Amino acid sequence: MDDKNKSSLDHLIGADESQRLMSCMQRGATRRDILKILMAGGMQATLAGGLATTAMTAHAQTPRRGGRITVASDTASVSDTLDPAKQSNKTDYCRGTMIYNGLTTLDATLTPQPALAESFATKDAKVWVFKLRKGVSFHDGKPLTPADVVFSLLRHKDPATASKAKPLADQIESVKESGPGEVTITLTSPNADLPVIVGTFHFHIVKAGTTDFNAGIGTGPYKLKEFKPGIRSVMVRNDNYWKPGKPYLDEIELVGIGDESARVNALLAGSLDLVANLNPRSIERIKGSAGYAILETQSGAYTDLILRKDVGPGANPDFVMAMKYLLDREVMRKNITLGHAVLGNDQPIDPTNRFYLAGLPQRQMDLDKAKFHLQKSGITGRVPVVASTAAMYSVDIATVMQQSAQRIGLELELKRMPAEGYWSNHWLNSPVGFGNVNPRPSADVLLTQFFQSSAPWNESRYKSEKFDQLLTGARAEIDVGKRKQMYADMQTLIHEQAGIGIPMFLASLDGYSSKLKGLSPIPLGGMMGYAFAENVWLDA
Repeated sequence: MDDKNKSSLDHLIGADESQRLMSCMQRGATRRDILKILMAGGMQATLAGGLATTAMTAHAQTPRRGGRITVASDTASVSDTLDPAKQSNKTDYCRGTMIYNGLTTLDATLTPQPALAESFATKDAKVWVFKLRKGVSFHDGKPLTPADVVFSLLRHKDPATASKAKPLADQIESVKESGPGEVTITLTSPNADLPVIVGTFHFHIVKAGTTDFNAGIGTGPYKLKEFKPGIRSVMVRNDNYWKPGKPYLDEIELVGIGDESARVNALLAGSLDLVANLNPRSIERIKGSAGYAILETQSGAYTDLILRKDVGPGANPDFVMAMKYLLDREVMRKNITLGHAVLGNDQPIDPTNRFYLAGLPQRQMDLDKAKFHLQKSGITGRVPVVASTAAMYSVDIATVMQQSAQRIGLELELKRMPAEGYWSNHWLNSPVGFGNVNPRPSADVLLTQFFQSSAPWNESRYKSEKFDQLLTGARAEIDVGKRKQMYADMQTLIHEQAGIGIPMFLASLDGYSSKLKGLSPIPLGGMMGYAFAENVWLDA
């Protein structure tokens, strides 16, 4: 129930009378019925009308149990999996959050909150103690124990597991039961973000000794009823879930539909209740259809211009700066994403992140500065720019840049590559091209994966000893204020030195039936950071 409306009602008519009205509405009473009840008690009509509205609003915000929904993600594959270690797409993540829990969970600011661990603490960011929540059971009735946590975390380190999270798990030196309901994790070096890492999808807790994941046994809000990889999954409510009152729905069917127009058509036809990843050009059609709405999640996702600093024109820092000054960010935001983005500033940490450096002066398109740096670079002739629909909006961004470049005498030759094979054949290999970076759970994970000198995904081959030292130092720093300054320094270095141009941070757009309640944005990704299942309910 909406606390503000309920508290207002309690204050005005008393808790007992408020509860009586709520009970009436749960039995189907209308606003007119509530109005009659209030006026029968001698209340003046105008006041009764206002209170009736408050009561109906409070009731509308009260989660109700029951019902079934069908949800479509935008990815599906025969390699879809029930093993948290091997999850690799949005449909996997959605399914995983239905079946499993982690030691922690990430809130709307991506701050770790207790989940299967009711508390976590450290003195040096290297040795962490997690106290497990009591009374938690797996779907088959087995109680959660420290052994399950030890097994779940250490399996990522085993090469035979082929875990997608092995690079993150490699920093774990040991995981041991250190007392009743207590686990101690020791790292190879300090990392103040460990509670964030264990709150991500791959680190969900499974039963100790599990080798066959087809049964999908977890501690999560839903139990597995049916799983057909690449086709659909069906989940039913876990009535013994450890979160009181949750989940609300009886059943959820999850499918993957790659074609965006097919997802939209199915939503508006009533076949789907929630669909992921919409094109901005579909928004008005959905908003214009009665009974449907949009969930917009602003996050750290971005499409970036990549100028490799080890080969080609990007090896010249003046050419890199010229290209950054050619980014007409506001035009791109308005015309390409139709406003569903926030301006980027060639720094990879976005405004939703607690470590975002807001004070960095915004780099504007400046043709005079672009021309100055281009001439200083001495680079002439055609410059090939590789783009693809695989990197969202990159073809549109390149087209806008091409038009701006003509005005300073630079010829950018746009090479459109097919989506199939783009990530293996062109991303990381093209001297000038584009990438896509999905939201990451922490600043450390993002910067480690894409900007550390030795990172395999260091797109522009940016190498800075100072940056690497700051990154290692920030990871070990427990004082949040000091960490924030370190991340500010790293963002400044990337802004000035890396061969990366970030024109916008992109919003995730989901469409849903207005009957579906409880959705709110979590910047880890669309559909509440893929964790919608335990939070939504159907209106009566």
